[in-house]
Amino acid sequence: MNLIIKSSLNTLSKSQIVLSNLTDKQLADVSVSPYYSSIGSHIRHILDFYDCIFNHIGNHVDLTTRKRNLDVENCCDTAICYLNTIVEQVSNLSNADIAKEVMVTDDLGLGRIEINYTFSSLLAQANSHTIHHYAIINYILDRLHITIPDEDFGYNASTPK
Repeated sequence: MNLIIKSSLNTLSKSQIVLSNLTDKQLADVSVSPYYSSIGSHIRHILDFYDCIFNHIGNHVDLTTRKRNLDVENCCDTAICYLNTIVEQVSNLSNADIAKEVMVTDDLGLGRIEINYTFSSLLAQANSHTIHHYAIINYILDRLHITIPDEDFGYNASTPK
């Protein structure tokens, strides 16, 4: 299996760990300042990013048209089902799939632009994006006094220890 696919699956498996250790109330808790976002909103955002990648039309992925399934933010079981769908899609990718070129539409802050990618570079971006959101989730977990059984959760592999 390709290392980008393996890395993506490894990173996504951490969502399963988080979701398996939370109640629905903890998933939806928006009490942590300064942004008052929930763990569920970050998990949903991560999964919507991947979903957008897999629901592209032809060779075009528009990252500005994500699903935003709000039920995922409030129910661990719904989030786990969504996660399992994404994991299955990543698992089914072939080397030929990730070598394909795609046109990506995104908004980097100055309006929508189109960028040439390979599917593997888009997966690498999704993986880094996920780790970034895990860091935010880790902050929320800490403030809610919730521990999960993963000492590396929220840390990028390149972060010095």
